[in-house]
Amino acid sequence: MKERLEAADFIKCVCIVLMVVFHLAYIGDKYPVAKQFVYTFHMPAFLILSGYFLNVCKPAKDFLRSMWWLFVPYAVFECGYVVAASFLPTRDAVDHLSATLVFRKLFIDPLGPYWYLHTLIIASVIAYVLTSGLKRISDAFSGSLLVAVVLAAVAHFTGLMTVTNVLYYALGYMLARIGVPLQSFIRPSCWALLPLLLLMTDAGHFDKNTVGGVAIVYLVMSLLLALYPRLPDQVRSASSFIGQNTLPILVFSPIFTMGAKVLLPFFAFDSTGMLFLAVATLITLSGSMLLTWLLDRLHLSRYFWGRERFLRY
Repeated sequence: MKERLEAADFIKCVCIVLMVVFHLAYIGDKYPVAKQFVYTFHMPAFLILSGYFLNVCKPAKDFLRSMWWLFVPYAVFECGYVVAASFLPTRDAVDHLSATLVFRKLFIDPLGPYWYLHTLIIASVIAYVLTSGLKRISDAFSGSLLVAVVLAAVAHFTGLMTVTNVLYYALGYMLARIGVPLQSFIRPSCWALLPLLLLMTDAGHFDKNTVGGVAIVYLVMSLLLALYPRLPDQVRSASSFIGQNTLPILVFSPIFTMGAKVLLPFFAFDSTGMLFLAVATLITLSGSMLLTWLLDRLHLSRYFWGRERFLRY
């Protein structure tokens, strides 16, 4: 179990770092095809893992508490992002800020990277409620399939989530419910690189909604699971730390990715943008960890994350 968890943390580490990289507007504009490729798999991988590790055995009170402490940082920073988008030159610019707009973005159509938390909270609540109500269904596969259908239906008819996203989430949930270990379904293999390279020759596959996109998600996760045991101990330790702390990186990273624009003049001499990428990504990851550490040290994490200390080592 421990090895499987550490390998999952490595996948989360890679995906969150790639999220940071391509939320740097300059990098996304400079390498649009690479951005499209990364966007094909990085959030689907997160959704699969989120569904897989959903704990539906928690008492209702504990589960609702965990959802509340996802909602609090989501609400604070989604509202902050909407306000910032009303006066900063961002891709998600807001023309007319109003209480109605903030409410709509918070509960219906979030801006920025916070859509993931919005989807995670809604999908998890639905999955938990249905799982609790379907205890009479002894067949775990039938029960988890019904959860997938309901999630897809809610996404389709309400527009609160996208159908594709909840199906990735439902896949992870189903694997856990029917007792299939992650690495038994997504087989670790370095050979996954070969079909992955073949798919990469056609950008038409760079879409998580297509068969080719689903294959890319599977192959990337397979390759990462195969690479993990081969990493040096120091790299494994660092990736585990980042992978266990992806939530604060997701929450705090827009502060730094938006602010990174001020660094661009200092790297004008590098036409590749790689130096800017490296420095801006390092600042974003370090800054997010620093803010999390400060909340811990100032004993404010209990009010923001719902725990005395968030940072995990």
